[in-house]
Amino acid sequence: MANQNSEKLHIRLHVYDEEIEVLIDRSDEEFYRSAAKLITDRYNVYAQIYKGRKGDHTIALMTLIDIALQYQKERSKNDTAPYNDILTSLTAEIEDALGEKK
Repeated sequence: MANQNSEKLHIRLHVYDEEIEVLIDRSDEEFYRSAAKLITDRYNVYAQIYKGRKGDHTIALMTLIDIALQYQKERSKNDTAPYNDILTSLTAEIEDALGEKK
C-alpha cells in the first residue's frame, strides 16, 4: 500500500483560467502538464477569435473538438489492422504453397 502511494503524485494544473488539483501516477506527470498546456493554448486561440460572440462553454467545446480531431487523425495513422490483414493473407498463401510442395 505504501508503495502504491509513492507512485502517486498530487499536482496542480493550470488550465486556461483555472487551477485543477489531480492525483496522478508519477510516471504520467509530464503528460498531464503538456496536456494542460495544450488545452490552454488551444482555448486561448478560440477565445481570441470568438470571445464576446460565443459563450465560454461553446469555446470549451470547440477546444475539445479540435483536440479530439487531432487525436483521431493521429490514431488513424497508427491503425495496424490493414497491415495485419495483409500479413495474415500472405502467411496463408505461403503456408498453402509450402503445403503443396510437400
